[in-house]
Order: sequence, then structure tokens, then C-alpha cells
Amino acid sequence: MCGIAGAIGAARPDRDRIERTLRLMSRRGPDGSRFHQERVGGQNVTLLFARLAIVDLDDRSMQPFIQDDIVLVTNGELYNYVELKSELEAKGQVFRTTSDTEVLLQAWRHWGEAAFDRMEGMWAFALIDRKRAKVVLSRDRFGEKPLYVWQQGDTLYFGSEIKFLAELSGRKPDVDAAQVKRYLVNGYKSLYKRPHTYYREVAELPAASYAIVDGSKPITPQPYWQLAYRPRAMSMTEAIEGTRAALDEAVRIRLRADVPIAFCLSGGIDSTMLVGIAAKRYGQKLHTFSIIDSDERYHELDNIDATVEFLDCESFRVHTSTEGFFERLRALVGYHDAPVATITYYLHAFLSEAIHARGYRVAVSGTAADELFTGYYDHYSMWLAEMSGRSDFSRLVEDWKGSYGAYVQNPVLKDPLAFVRNPAERGHIYLNADLFQQWLVHPFEEKFEETHFTDNLLRNRMLNELFHEATPVILKEDDLNSMYYSVENRSPYLDRRLAEFLYTVPAEHLIRDGYAKWLLRAAGEGIVVDRVRLDKRKRGFNASIDSLVDRTNNATRQRLLSDGPIFDIVRRDAIEAFLDGSMNDNSFSKFLFSFISAQQFLEHHRDWRV
Repeated sequence: MCGIAGAIGAARPDRDRIERTLRLMSRRGPDGSRFHQERVGGQNVTLLFARLAIVDLDDRSMQPFIQDDIVLVTNGELYNYVELKSELEAKGQVFRTTSDTEVLLQAWRHWGEAAFDRMEGMWAFALIDRKRAKVVLSRDRFGEKPLYVWQQGDTLYFGSEIKFLAELSGRKPDVDAAQVKRYLVNGYKSLYKRPHTYYREVAELPAASYAIVDGSKPITPQPYWQLAYRPRAMSMTEAIEGTRAALDEAVRIRLRADVPIAFCLSGGIDSTMLVGIAAKRYGQKLHTFSIIDSDERYHELDNIDATVEFLDCESFRVHTSTEGFFERLRALVGYHDAPVATITYYLHAFLSEAIHARGYRVAVSGTAADELFTGYYDHYSMWLAEMSGRSDFSRLVEDWKGSYGAYVQNPVLKDPLAFVRNPAERGHIYLNADLFQQWLVHPFEEKFEETHFTDNLLRNRMLNELFHEATPVILKEDDLNSMYYSVENRSPYLDRRLAEFLYTVPAEHLIRDGYAKWLLRAAGEGIVVDRVRLDKRKRGFNASIDSLVDRTNNATRQRLLSDGPIFDIVRRDAIEAFLDGSMNDNSFSKFLFSFISAQQFLEHHRDWRV
């Protein structure tokens, strides 16, 4: 895990600007930094690198990594580097390090673009291939590692963070006000519907793609992988066994590190399953980190305690507080160069801080289990719609009432037959958007859209969340929150083999007897304590806005209503009235956090100097 940046094209950044950019990269890479410049195919190429040492801590693995005709800077981890190295050694390749970086370089040398199909991991890299006179950018399948690109005239700037592009180019990008409005009105799930960022003309290289770069022309990303739903006949037993085998392997290769590993632990099945596999399957002595909130809706201490006792692992707890909320959020927004998407990701930073403070450099989290195993309330309802032709359908509805149905707050999803009656219903996703858009100075309206991946209602929804809605935002927040504290975040659920297997499982096997995520729960028998494994309440890292912000405090109200660029977008009178209302409606609590986060972002951009 590291930071990368660079420029390709006519511009050749001077030493002073390079050094300033490298200083900005120090949180991503506290273990040293370097840069490299040369001409390739008539273009000036500048590559910057800052290192967080995780595998092969020796300086021999420092980047830019240069061997003969290839120069490489990469951010992330190639988890199957051990297997790829053995394959390459069988072809006669000799290695001088024990790093995954050298394996990636040699994989490109031997297989070129075909190497992507062999690689399992998270990465964003820039590579000079002197023999082919090419400069290549690439990003991993799910987009775990960020790679921003900004075309400025006849030069392409790229980097792990937007601030790197700005410093290297000497220009601050302009805010895209439409993206801020989109965030406020439609929420975080709208942010990756189209290739926008919070800055005009700044984009991300798409996940699962690569590009051959000519700095004088806009890049043309080439996809190398796409997940698809291809169900095949299998029994429930086969589905469970296949899930268990794939997930065990995903965790096994993500335990590879030359530094200690910490685990994020909530009271839910997602993170608990990973902790259980590491402890029970692979004998890891675990150190877990958990967020504790006083609000009963998010209280998970009993489940966490049960897991800690069951696995006999060390447990560190972080408690939420209103203390220093605005200062903490402002620092995070400044590092993100964007609003922090939701309260959950604000809280995640508490975990990263605690993990860093205790000397850990790697943290494992349960990102994307919801999108792969049916973790959201609408998943269950859509599954009911898919099962509506079954003779025991009335029993399935009763199962729902005794599980997710007992906790759902969204008014659309309170009806278990919502998608039976109308499969196109999506009003639950941009909830209260019609109200929020009225609170803007100039109303913003953008109807919900989704990509068609498959005719299966449930699987199509899950794939949209995985690639265009929830997961991209989570990954962005995970990366930045972790890197703020120089911690690498690993997500075992985002494993190609696991994902491809799960998307061959018939949808009927995903939920059973009132249990969403049935395959995960069944695969966890014996390694996850039953109190957690058979808990039908959805759990995860979260908190109420009132546990962070005291709306009755006059200084707080003055701060929220003070003059600033946010009120070029949002009506001050609407916010003043809103602050006096109840936050029991979850969408209102989310909106208040979004307003505060956007307010901080716009003030950060106003004060940003390059």
C-alpha cells in the first residue's frame, strides 16, 4: 500500500513541484519516497512514489522499481504473488526480491495485458514499457485502489489522490457544483452512477481497466473483466461448500504480510466471519478493533463480546463522542478533498486512528459482503419477488416478518410485496429526494437509473450496488480513511474467485428461513459464534447524528448557519428550520451529516492554495 502520482505528455514538472507533491504523499507512504523522469515515445514521463512497506520491507523493493526495460510504480497488493512467482520461476525467471512488486513487473514482461487475468489483488499502477515504447495505467477489478486522472492540455496528470494532481500541475481543479447537489439530494448511492467526481474534468480510471497513455490525447480505458450472473444448477450443500472454500482461500492469501495485521470487528456476520476464518482455519492470534455507540439502534457490544470470548482474541473498543466532531471532520474532508460520504465512514476513521496508534499497518474489513450475499433490506424484498411463484410463498413472507421485516424503517420496504406489485419500484433508494431538492437555492432533480446486467431482479440490483452505487463509495472512503493514518485496508470479500462463484449460485439459495446472507451464515458454522451467525438483525458500523452533533448548542447552530459557500447551493432558512426537527427518520439524519460534510468541503476548497 503506497501512493503514486505522475505526469505524461508535454509537461515536465520541476524538482520543487515534485518535492512538494512527495511531501503531500507522506501519509500514504511514510517509509520513503522517490521519483523518476524519462522520455518515452516522444513524451515526458514523470513517476512519483511514496512507500508504506508491507511485503519485503527491505529497500531493494523501493519504487519506482526498475528492471531493464520496465519501470513501475504501484499502489496496493498482489495477493497471489507467491503462486505467480512460482509459475514465473518455472519459466526461468530469477527474482532479486521477495516483493509482490517485482512479481507484477515480471508478470507484465511475460504476459503483457494477459497478466491481468492471472492477478488477484488490489492495485493501481503506472508502468513504462521501454521495449514497446508504452506507458500503461491500470486499476484492479473492483476499484479498491484509487487512480485519478486529469487531462490538462497536452499532459495527463494521475495520482492516488486529487491533491497530488493539483500540486504536480500547479493548478487547483474547480468544484463540480452538480455533484455536490447530487450528493445532498440523492445521497451517496448516486455518486458513481456516472463518471463524475467533485471536480470538473477530474475522473477516475474505471475499475477493471487499463489504458495505453498518449499524454496529448484523452485516455481510452480498455476493460479486462466484468462480473456477470451465470447461474448453474447446484444444491444448497454445493453452494455452501463452494462459498466456504472460496472464502477460506480469499482470507488465506490476504493474510500475507511482513507486518502485524488487525481486524475490524462489528457485531454483524460480515466482519465476524473473516475474524473466525483467520482464527479457526489459520490459527491467527487476533487483534480486533470495534466502534461502540450508545444509541440502541447501533449498539453491538453484546455480539462483539460473544465473538471475542468465542475466539479468545484481543479486543480494542473505540467510543463515539461529540467531542471535536467538527475539527475531526474538517481534517478528514481536507484529506479526502471531498465530503466524507456518510456517518459510517466518519466512524471508520476512528478505527483507523486506533489501529495506527497501536502499531498496526494492515487492517482487514468486511467491505462488499452486503453486495455479494444479500445484506440490504431491499435484497430480501426482491428475493421475495423472485420467489413469488413458489407454493410456500406465504411462509416466506412470514419468515421475512420475523427477520428483516421487524427492523426495516424505509416506508417503501415495509411492504414485503413492494417488488411483487411493482418490480420497477426504486423510490426507497433516493428517499425524500423530492423534499431535499426543495431546500436548494436552485432545485436539483435527477431520476434514479440503473444499469442492466441481468434480467434477474435481485442480482441486477446487487450488481448495480457492487459497481455503481454502494461499493465504489465504500472503497473510496476505506482507502482515504486508512491512508490518513498510514494503514492498508484489505477486503477479502472482493476476491475474484469468490465473486464469480457466488454469481453462479441460483438466487433461491441466497436467503433461507428468514436469514438473509444464508450462504455466509451456513459457511460460518463452527467458526462464528451462533449469537452472531443466527442474529437476524442487520448490523454494521454506524451511529446516530445526535451522538456526534449537539443541535441544541448555540455555538454549534451558529457554526452550521454561518456565512459560507454552502449557502450558494442550500437555502439557509431551510437548514435553520430543519435543525429544529426530529432526526428519528434515518434519511434526515443522513441529510444533516451530508450538509455538514459538504459545508466543510466547500470551505476547504475555498481555502485550498496550490
